[in-house]
Amino acid sequence: MARPFRDQIEDSILDSAAALFARRGFAKTSVQDLADAVGLSKAGLLHHFPSKEALHQAVLGQAEALGRRVVDQVDDLPAGPARDRHVLEFLVDVALAHPGLVAMLLAPLTQGEQEPAVAELDAAGAAALLAFGVDPDAPPSERAIRVVGSLTALAVLTLAAHAQDQTSAWRPYIVATCFDALGHHTTRHPGPGAALPVPDQVEA
Repeated sequence: MARPFRDQIEDSILDSAAALFARRGFAKTSVQDLADAVGLSKAGLLHHFPSKEALHQAVLGQAEALGRRVVDQVDDLPAGPARDRHVLEFLVDVALAHPGLVAMLLAPLTQGEQEPAVAELDAAGAAALLAFGVDPDAPPSERAIRVVGSLTALAVLTLAAHAQDQTSAWRPYIVATCFDALGHHTTRHPGPGAALPVPDQVEA
């Protein structure tokens, strides 16, 4: 199998697995559950990942790697609206491409029974804060709260866009909403090019 095609399959497996781990938790998810979720036989899944633990670690590794990427994207940019928008554009694209991973990152906030904290997920969240110039270990501030609010809105809205099959149409409005949450102002029609009509699902 050609490597790019294999990578695409494995990326799809990782995101489907992340969504299942988000819903059920690691302990309650079986290899057969994972195989069913990704449309493979149990043997077919184990051909890509030798165990449930290996698949879980791959999901966590992907989250941590994406966190590092966002910091690398803006590390040389000065703080300000331009940097904030660049971070948001990058994170929205990542979230739209990896809805399962977004659900997994949100799970501790949305589930009553929380699994133990996972270092890789904590690192991914900390990286997102650092990309906005917020020290995760610093005392809460207005800026920190705005960033957390913006990131939470980004996660919820990108998942909703997937549920409505409106990822392309909603993208500029998600960026605009999250940019506004940071305390910046957007134009009436965000995003490059001609203005998009607001989908029915997001009308007031």
